[in-house]
Amino acid sequence: MAIEDKKISNRMYFVAVMFFIMAVFVLIKLNNIQWVDGKYYRQLAKEKTVKNFTIPANKGNVYAADGSLLATSIPEYTIYFDAVAPSDEHFKENIKGLSDSLAVMLGKNAGFYQAKLQKARANKSRYVFIAKKMSYTEQMRLKSFPLFNKGANKGGLIIEQKIVREHPIGLVAKRTIGYERSDEDGKGLEFAFRNYLNGKNGHRMMQKIAKNQWKPISDLNEKEPQDGYDIISTIDVYIQDIAHHALLKQLEFYSADHGCVVVMETKTGNIKAISNLGRANDGSYYETQNYAIAESHEPGSTFKLMDLIAVLDDKKADTSTVYDSKGGEIEYYKRRVRDSHKGGYGKISLAKGFEVSSNTVLVQSVYESYKDNPKQFVDRINSYGLNKPLGLPIKGEGKPFIPQPGTSGWSGVALPWMAFGYGVSVTPLQTLTLYNAVANNGVMVKPIFVSEIKEWNKTIKKYNTEIINPKICSDETLRKVHKVLENVVKRGTGSKLYSKDFSMAGKTGTAQVNYKDKSKLYYASSFVGYFPADQPKYSCIVVVHKPNVAAGYYGADVAGPVFKRIAQKIFTDSPSTNHVKNINAKVASQEENYSKYYKAVENESNLIPNVKGMDGMDAVALLENLGLKVKVIGIGRVKTQSLTSGQAFNKNQIITLELS
Repeated sequence: MAIEDKKISNRMYFVAVMFFIMAVFVLIKLNNIQWVDGKYYRQLAKEKTVKNFTIPANKGNVYAADGSLLATSIPEYTIYFDAVAPSDEHFKENIKGLSDSLAVMLGKNAGFYQAKLQKARANKSRYVFIAKKMSYTEQMRLKSFPLFNKGANKGGLIIEQKIVREHPIGLVAKRTIGYERSDEDGKGLEFAFRNYLNGKNGHRMMQKIAKNQWKPISDLNEKEPQDGYDIISTIDVYIQDIAHHALLKQLEFYSADHGCVVVMETKTGNIKAISNLGRANDGSYYETQNYAIAESHEPGSTFKLMDLIAVLDDKKADTSTVYDSKGGEIEYYKRRVRDSHKGGYGKISLAKGFEVSSNTVLVQSVYESYKDNPKQFVDRINSYGLNKPLGLPIKGEGKPFIPQPGTSGWSGVALPWMAFGYGVSVTPLQTLTLYNAVANNGVMVKPIFVSEIKEWNKTIKKYNTEIINPKICSDETLRKVHKVLENVVKRGTGSKLYSKDFSMAGKTGTAQVNYKDKSKLYYASSFVGYFPADQPKYSCIVVVHKPNVAAGYYGADVAGPVFKRIAQKIFTDSPSTNHVKNINAKVASQEENYSKYYKAVENESNLIPNVKGMDGMDAVALLENLGLKVKVIGIGRVKTQSLTSGQAFNKNQIITLELS
C-alpha cells in the first residue's frame, strides 16, 4: 500500500512540475507579447480596426488661350442592383415601373429588364449589372426610378463612381494635350505638368465599426486634399480648328501616310495650333504621334534658308551674285546634285536660285564660300540651337543631327549635302523656330505651349517669352531675306499660293526620304513661312509624308495649300482679323464679371450663389473659392446647378454644373 501511495505521490509531483513549467512558458510568452513583440501586435490590431483613408485631390483643368475647356475630370457612374435587399412587397410593387423606366432610358424593352431582375431575385444575386459610363445627370435620373428611389438598403441600388478625364470640345491637339498613366508613363502637357495638375491627396483616419463600415476618428487626424492647379495653354481653338481641317483635307486628297501643322505667334513663340495626323488601316486619320515635336528628319529645301542667311551675313555673296546652274547637275566626290527642273536654270542670281529652289545654285554658293572653313558655316547653325533639342517640357522631343567638322560624322560631301537639306536632321518645330526668327526681326524665341499656371483667379506661375538668340543676323541680311521669301510666293516655287488679298512669305520643300533604299523611298512635302509678309503675326509649318506621287508630291502642291488656307481663314474669311483683340476683350470681360459677382456674394459666403448663365470657368472659380467642390459636365455657360441657390452649404460639399 505504501508503495502504491508513493507512486501516486510521484505522479502528482510530476503533474505539478509540468503545470509549473507550463506556467513559466505562459509568463514568458505574455512577457514577449507585452514587451518584446508588443509594438508589432498593437500595430497589427490597430491596422485591423483603424485605417488611414486617402482623400483624392481634384485634378486641375487644361484650358485653351480663350478659356475653352480642353481637358477636365468628371465623374462616371456604373450601376448595379442588389436583388436581395428589397422586401418582397417593395419588389413586387415596383418591378414593372422600374423595368419600364429602364427601358425608356437604356433602350431595351421593358420585358428584358423585368425578366433580368426577377431572375436575379430568384437567384439571390447581390451584384447585378445595370448600366455603365453614366453621367451625373443620368445617374440622378436613375435614382428617381421606382424601387431605386428607396436607396441602397431598401431599393437595392448600388452606384460606383470613378473620375475620368474628358475633352469637352473634342480631341483638339490630342497628342499635345496628352495624358498621364503613371509617374513614368505619359505624353504631352498632362504628363509634363502633372505636378501642377494632380494636386496633393489628403487623408483621414477612420475606425472600423462594422463590416466594411468606417467612421472618422476625429477632425484632428484629417488632412484636406489640395486640388490641382489649372494650366492655361497657348492653343487657340479657332486657329486649331482651321489648321486641323486644312491638314486633314490635304492628307485625304493625297492619301498621305501622315503629316503635321504648327502655327506659332511670331512675337511671343506661343503655339496657337498644332495638329498631328496619321493614317489608320481603314484610311481614316487621327492623332497617333506628335510628329511636329518628335519626328526628326532631313528637311530638304526648307533648310536652304540657312544657306541664304549665312552667305549674306558673312559677306560671302549677295542676292545679286550670279551662279551657273550647269545644266541642272553638279558633282562632288562622285555624288551628284540635281535640280528638279530638267536642264537647270542657266545663269541666275542667288536670289532667283532661292526663289526657284535650285539645288545647284545654293550648293555652289555654300561650298565655294565655306569649303576652306566649313566650321564657320556649321558654327552659325549651332548658334541657333539647331544642333540640340529645343528643351521643350513635352516628353519625346526628337533629337536633331548636324554633322560637325572633325568628327566621325563629317566627310567631304557633308558640306554640299547640308546646303540642300540632306545629311542633317531636324524636327518640324525646329525648322519653324528658325523661320519665326526671320519673321521676328531676327529674334529667335522658344516655342511655348503653356502661358500660365492658375489657381482660378490667382496666378501661380507665368511663362514669359524665352529668347534663344537675340539676333540671328544683321538687319541688312534680314531685309534681303524677307524680300526673297516673299518673292518665293509671288514668283517662285510657291507662286500657286499667291493672293493679292493677303501677303505671305515662305519656302517650299520636297525631300526624298529613305533615298538610300529605293524600295522604301518616298517624299516629304513641306511649306514653312509667315503671314502677313510685311507685318508678320504668325509663322506656320506644314509637313506631309508619303503623299501619293500619282496625285503630286511637290511642297507647293501638297503642303502649300494648307498654309494658304490657314492664312486665308484667319485674315479674310472671318472677323478674326481682330481675333486676338476679341480674345483679350472676352477674357477681360469675364474677369470683370467674375470680380463683380464674387464681391456680391462674398458677404453671404455660406449660401449657394446662382451661377446659371455664367461662363463655366468663371462659375467654377467662384464656387471653388467659396469652399465647394465642383464637378463640370459639358462646355459653355451654366445651364443647371445641382444645389439650389440660396441654400446653406458645408465646406467641401460637391456641386455639379451642367454646361451648354
